[in-house]
Amino acid sequence: MADLRSNFVGIKSTNPFWLASAPPTDKEYNVRRAFEAGWGGVVWKTLGSEGPPVVNVNGPRYGAIFGADRRLLGLNNIELITDRPLQQNLREIKAVKKDYPDRAVVVSLMVPCEEEAWKAILPVVEETGADGIELNFGCPHGMAERGMGAAVGQVPEYIEMVTRWCKQNTRMPVIVKLTPNITNIIHPAEAAMRGGADAVSLINTINSITSVNLDAMCPEPMIDGKGTHGGYCGPAVKPIAMNMVAEIARHAETANLSISAIGGVTTWRDAAEFMALGAGNVQVCTAVMTYGFRIIEEMTAGLSAWMDEKGYNSTDDFSGKAVPNVTDWQYLNLNHVTKARIDQDACISCGRCYAACEDTSHQAITMSEDRVFDVDDSECVACNLCVNVCPVEGCITMETLEPGAMDERTNTPVSPDYGNWTQHPNNPSATAAE
Repeated sequence: MADLRSNFVGIKSTNPFWLASAPPTDKEYNVRRAFEAGWGGVVWKTLGSEGPPVVNVNGPRYGAIFGADRRLLGLNNIELITDRPLQQNLREIKAVKKDYPDRAVVVSLMVPCEEEAWKAILPVVEETGADGIELNFGCPHGMAERGMGAAVGQVPEYIEMVTRWCKQNTRMPVIVKLTPNITNIIHPAEAAMRGGADAVSLINTINSITSVNLDAMCPEPMIDGKGTHGGYCGPAVKPIAMNMVAEIARHAETANLSISAIGGVTTWRDAAEFMALGAGNVQVCTAVMTYGFRIIEEMTAGLSAWMDEKGYNSTDDFSGKAVPNVTDWQYLNLNHVTKARIDQDACISCGRCYAACEDTSHQAITMSEDRVFDVDDSECVACNLCVNVCPVEGCITMETLEPGAMDERTNTPVSPDYGNWTQHPNNPSATAAE
C-alpha cells in the first residue's frame, strides 16, 4: 500500500489533503468532524487582531456558476475573515491540536500591515501548539479595502517585509498565501522567498462577479439592492491555479520553494496533477462545501490505488515529475504532427465534429450523404476541437504521424519534416541565427 503520510516543511500529517482556510475550518466542531472523517490537516479560518469585531453580511454570501446539469463549477464569496472572537478561536485551536497530534493544524492570519500587530498575534498563536501559520495575502474583497489581504499580496515589497517580521518572531513554519490577482505570480513568490518563507500556498480566490440580477439590475449575491465583487473558487479555477503552481515550480529562482496547492481540487486526480506540477500537498474548500467532509475517503483511496498501480511508495516519488515537461511555446516541437481519427463503430452520427470544424475551424471533416464522417488529413491541423466537442468519449482520437508522411488520397505531404532541430523554425537559436 502506498504511504500517504506527508511532511510539508516539517509539518506532519496523515495524508497530503488539508482543508483550506474557509468556512469549513471556522470552528472546533467543524474541524473535529473533518479529522474524524480522515482529513490530514486544516488551515484554520483566518484570524485577525483583537479589537473592533469583524462584521459579516447577514444576507447571501455566495454566488455560483453551474454546469448544464447544475453541477457546481464555481463559487463567488463575499465573506470576510472569522467574525468569532480571537480568544475563542485560540482556545479551540489548542483543544483540537491536543486531541489530534498526528494532524496538521495551521493557522491563517491577517492583521494590519504593522510590525507590532504581527508581533502581538504570533506568540498567542504559537501558544496553542499550532504547527504553522499561513499569511493571508490573497483575500480580494472586504479586507483588501482595509489595506490587508490582496492589498498586501499585490505589492512584493510588503510581502517580503511582513514575511520577515513573522520569521523573526516565531518558531513556526511560515506559509505565504498568494493572490492570483496579479500579472506575474513569480514576483510575489520571489518576495516571499526573500522574506524567508518556508513555503507558499496558492491560489487564493480570483476577483469576480458571477452574475447580475436582471430584474433588480444588481450583481449577485445581492445585499439590500447592492452587490460587490467577491472571491471566485472551485473547479473552474483549477486551470489557472495549475499554471501558477507550475510557473513557480519551473522558475529557476523559486524552484526549491515548497508549494501547497489550492484551486478546484475535487478528486484524487486533481491532487495528483497539482503534485506532479510541483506541489507538496493540496488544500480543499469548494468540494467540501459541495459534498461534505466524507469526500476525503474517495480522495485518499483513489490516490493510494493510483500510486500502487504506478509503483509510487510516497507522494515524494511523483511530486514535481511533470515540471521538466512544462516549457515555453517557442520550444515546442513542430516536427510532431497528429491527425484526427474517427472510430466509425463508436460514432453516433450526431455531426458535432463536422459542425464545429466546418463552421469554426479548418473544414477538415467530411460528411457523406448517409452521414458518415471522416477526416481529410490535408486540411486537418490537429487542433483537437473535434475531440473536445464529441459527446462519445474515445470516439475521436489523435494519431501521431511520422515526419514526411503523405496523404494517400491526394499524394500530398501532411506531416512536415523540418529536418534537424537546429534548423527548426521553433528553435530560438535558429531564429536568432537567421
